[in-house]
Amino acid sequence: SGRIDVQAAIEGDDDKTRSLASVRRQRERERRQAELERLRSDQVRVVRDVVLPETITVQELANRMAARQGEVIKTLMKMGVMATVTQSLDADTAELVVQEFGHRVRRVADSDVEIGIEGIEDLPEELQPRPPVVTVMGHVDHGKTSLLDALRTTDVAAAEAGGITQHIGAYQVTLASGAKITFIDTPGHEAFTAMRARGASVTDVVVLVVAADDGVMPQTIEAIKHAKAAHAPIVVAINKCDKPGANPDRVRQELLSHEIVVEAMGGDTQDVEVSALKRTGLDKLEEAILLQAEILDLRANPHRVAEGSVIESRLDRGRGPVATVLVQKGTLKRGDIVVAGAEWGRVRAMLDDRNRQVQDAGPATPVEVLGIAGVPGAGEPFVVVENENRAREISEFRQRVIKDRMAAGQTAARGTLDQMLARIQAGAQKEVAVVIKADVQGSAEALQATVLKLEHEEVKVRVLTAGVGQITESDVQLAKASDAVIVAFNVRATTQARELAQREGVDIRYYSIIYQVADDVEQLVKGKVAPKHREKFLGYAEIRKVFDITKVGKVAGCYVTEGVVKRGCGVRLLRDNVVIHEGELSQLKRFKDDVKEVARGYECGLSFAGYNDLREGDMVECYEMELVPA
Repeated sequence: SGRIDVQAAIEGDDDKTRSLASVRRQRERERRQAELERLRSDQVRVVRDVVLPETITVQELANRMAARQGEVIKTLMKMGVMATVTQSLDADTAELVVQEFGHRVRRVADSDVEIGIEGIEDLPEELQPRPPVVTVMGHVDHGKTSLLDALRTTDVAAAEAGGITQHIGAYQVTLASGAKITFIDTPGHEAFTAMRARGASVTDVVVLVVAADDGVMPQTIEAIKHAKAAHAPIVVAINKCDKPGANPDRVRQELLSHEIVVEAMGGDTQDVEVSALKRTGLDKLEEAILLQAEILDLRANPHRVAEGSVIESRLDRGRGPVATVLVQKGTLKRGDIVVAGAEWGRVRAMLDDRNRQVQDAGPATPVEVLGIAGVPGAGEPFVVVENENRAREISEFRQRVIKDRMAAGQTAARGTLDQMLARIQAGAQKEVAVVIKADVQGSAEALQATVLKLEHEEVKVRVLTAGVGQITESDVQLAKASDAVIVAFNVRATTQARELAQREGVDIRYYSIIYQVADDVEQLVKGKVAPKHREKFLGYAEIRKVFDITKVGKVAGCYVTEGVVKRGCGVRLLRDNVVIHEGELSQLKRFKDDVKEVARGYECGLSFAGYNDLREGDMVECYEMELVPA
């Protein structure tokens, strides 16, 4: 009957039965569930090799173990680590998780991307003779660039600002005999130590240029040290021998004291007298270099992937980052993928030192390379790698390392909170902040070193960034945020940056000679040094009689024995030449009148502010404080 009575409803005896299909579906579902459970439990476990880098996100870890993210997070919670999916774990924690899931662990370091980048060792029979790489060093203004110009028969020196080389240049000279020599020209100015050290490290022979009329100077000595540190043989070129007052023998004598014994004095260092101006002695110098190179027996394998080092790099307006590189092994070709320091790119074009396009560059050839994504650091090694992915990996790793180092440096610079508060209380640390933009990497480094040397104990010099290329709006904003001065060295600001700087009142200073930068920054530092207070002695007065005056207290009747006594000046009361009170004069009278000052040989009445122990015979010493600019 279709009627439902209450009893039937309560007892649930309704005659609607489940269809057979429904029961079957339920059973099927349960069987599948059990199957999955069995797979998941230990019976059929897949053991995987899990590769763990130094840090890994939970998500990535789950993917590599083919486990659910929830399971991984649950396991981490059991270990007491609360982590979300996107959080990074260190390798040790991740390793415990992987073991917990029963997989095998393979740890790799991030730096493993660099393994094998150096390339293969060359076999002796593959090596072929290569031109020598010669670095020209010497004191500023001793004629290094002119000597090179004479060798290349071109004119670089005339174009240098103030006649000072502030770039490293690399040239290749082919001699009449067909032999080639690669020259690297380094600046002689003291600020460019790093550039000279770099020049010495890639070189085979060092040509030390000493002016015959000037002798051995500080940078000459420094160049000798660099050459010795790099174990490079030295050929001495005594320049300016055409000048009246030139004395080559004096130079030889002076070199003796720095352990350079020339052949004329029974040593083994070759010396050549040259004149870059009159072009004399150049062939002898070339012979000396080639002879030295022959002794060294310089060889390299041209038939392999190229390696070398970045000598200089800059940002060109039209062509982007340009790196001057010296190929040391192998041959660099157009289209190669290179990693230079933390930057990478594909060689779009190569130019030689006379700006001609070249297709390939063998060992000991300097070329300018276009196509690297950023400006690599000068002195960084460059290598050719097989594909873009590898290049990108290596470059990203190196950039990460640099970023970490910067971050660590900044935290260290800020110091702990206590130190910071202490600094704020002690009157904020005064500092001169500068943003340096130069035309080439080496100059930027040199400027940074020069500027940092100018610190004063009260005033810090902080270099916010030292980069290459024109001044952009972001540079101006950076300078604005820290009240910095922008030092532009052989570069200019873009129009937008210039307008922004004018609006924001940021000081952009243009320079082309490094001395001027040093002078200006020094002025800035001096301007921030607090002026000192110094006391200036005014005079002595002797107390002849002491009067008690009601309402005023004690008044001393004095006789000025030396100098003057002024109202409001500081005084010290001396008894038997011992200071017993220091304060200031409250009143200075002559008879009944208040006076401003009393000169030597007059009498006056003095009273001291808040001090009454006066006796006859005491001396009063008067002084005033004056400001001395630092």
